[in-house]
Amino acid sequence: MTVLDDAPSEPTDARGRVAELHEIRAQALAGPSEKATAAQHAKGKLTARERIELLLDPGSFNEVEQLRRHRATGFGLDAKKPYTDGVITGWGTVEGRTVFVYAHDFRIFGGALGEAHATKIHKIMDMAIAAGAPLVSLNDGAGARIQEGVSALAGYGGIFQRNTRASGVIPQISVMLGPCAGGAAYSPALTDFVFMVRDTSQMFITGPDVVKAVTGEEITQNGLGGADVHAETSGVSHFAYDDEETCIHEVRYLLSLLPQNNRENPPRVECSDPADRRSDVLLDLVPADGNRPYDMAKVIEELVDDGDYLEVHERWARNIICALARLDGQVVGIVANQPQSLAGVLDIEASEKAARFVQMCDAFNIPIITFLDVPGFLPGVDQEHGGIIRHGAKLLYAYCNATVPRISLILRKAYGGAYIVMDSQSIGADLTYAWPTNEIAVMGAEGAANVIFRRQIAEAEDPEAMRARMVKEYKSELMHPYYAAERGLVDDVIDPAETREVLIRSLAMLHTKHADLPSRKHGNPPQ
Repeated sequence: MTVLDDAPSEPTDARGRVAELHEIRAQALAGPSEKATAAQHAKGKLTARERIELLLDPGSFNEVEQLRRHRATGFGLDAKKPYTDGVITGWGTVEGRTVFVYAHDFRIFGGALGEAHATKIHKIMDMAIAAGAPLVSLNDGAGARIQEGVSALAGYGGIFQRNTRASGVIPQISVMLGPCAGGAAYSPALTDFVFMVRDTSQMFITGPDVVKAVTGEEITQNGLGGADVHAETSGVSHFAYDDEETCIHEVRYLLSLLPQNNRENPPRVECSDPADRRSDVLLDLVPADGNRPYDMAKVIEELVDDGDYLEVHERWARNIICALARLDGQVVGIVANQPQSLAGVLDIEASEKAARFVQMCDAFNIPIITFLDVPGFLPGVDQEHGGIIRHGAKLLYAYCNATVPRISLILRKAYGGAYIVMDSQSIGADLTYAWPTNEIAVMGAEGAANVIFRRQIAEAEDPEAMRARMVKEYKSELMHPYYAAERGLVDDVIDPAETREVLIRSLAMLHTKHADLPSRKHGNPPQ
């Protein structure tokens, strides 16, 4: 029941009308009831308005269609028409820059999407696209509003269509703060980044009950589609956090690294970390022996401004690192092999992870820096049958299609097709550098010697001694640190301690890079 229903008579003057307006707005702001709010808090969840307050700068939120109510009449809906219809939409600022937002209010119809609810989301998405500003969705809904039938499903179709139209135009961030099941899960999957909160957010197409009925498997909601599952196993979630406050704080941090739209560059900030700072620690951090592992994350930390970076998909496909950071105040995307995991090889998941990240960086004018220490693609029947050829081609396609400044640095190993795919000069890297510890070749010296000198080794009186001799000969002829530089495939071999300065100077030169792609409707990337 609304304030209007309780009013003994309609106001007859302007002051009365204004007073009535304030009462209605107060009701909309308060939500359905204190009991519903307490139930939300009891689950460890914030309300939609509390989440918006955390996301946006204080006092900056401007709500759109606060007084919207549904028009459905069946199944008792005509007796329950709350303001907002279960979704809060509007815009505000994050660090002074405009951001559009919609937040499901689980207290109203469980955040389920009906016709009016969907129309509000459509409108705010259209506004974000027109204004050229990021869109953040705070998801906490029970899916389609069953009482409204196909109208609710059509509402999802409108959201998916707009997600696709906005792709590569404005940053889209989905923050999962509750359940997201069925077709509703496809909207987050279409956006650039997905955040999840442990224990309170889940995503799945079919829930545990349906899974049990169809397959006989018993599993919990979190076991099927919780934050850790999607952050570690499926790769659906880019980030996972223990609580909503930390999660939303990290969303603000991510927004600070992204441009408003594809026509702008990411925001540059003043940097107190010297551009010419030497990094002598790198000489000891990265072993010259290519068989010894090390933590590539520490290399990145040493090179970027103040050691600060945001790793994307940190817990999925750990054999490759994708991160956003700053060099001399300029945002860069970093793609790097991780020798601590699977020796840094490329496999199906690593290829997909890096390809999507490269595409995101290219869409939003973020220069890409690639750190190579890769022994090749992961061999095995599972990889071949799983389609490593087409999945690896996704990364190749992403790099070849990217027009932003691209710099690659070879730290140690760079073997075979993986070397080519990881933004080699031959596929369009603007500048390629190498450390004196680099080994660029078709394959490792041992494997190459076994192929090239198979007969000599087999016929030798001491095959092992002959093999060792041939390995040494192959290394000295084709794998010495300056072989690629002598042939123009590497622009320079640099002192590792000077890497930060070299990268910053290179980025400054490439700042005005312009590259045109062929005129076409769109490419047809490998799937």
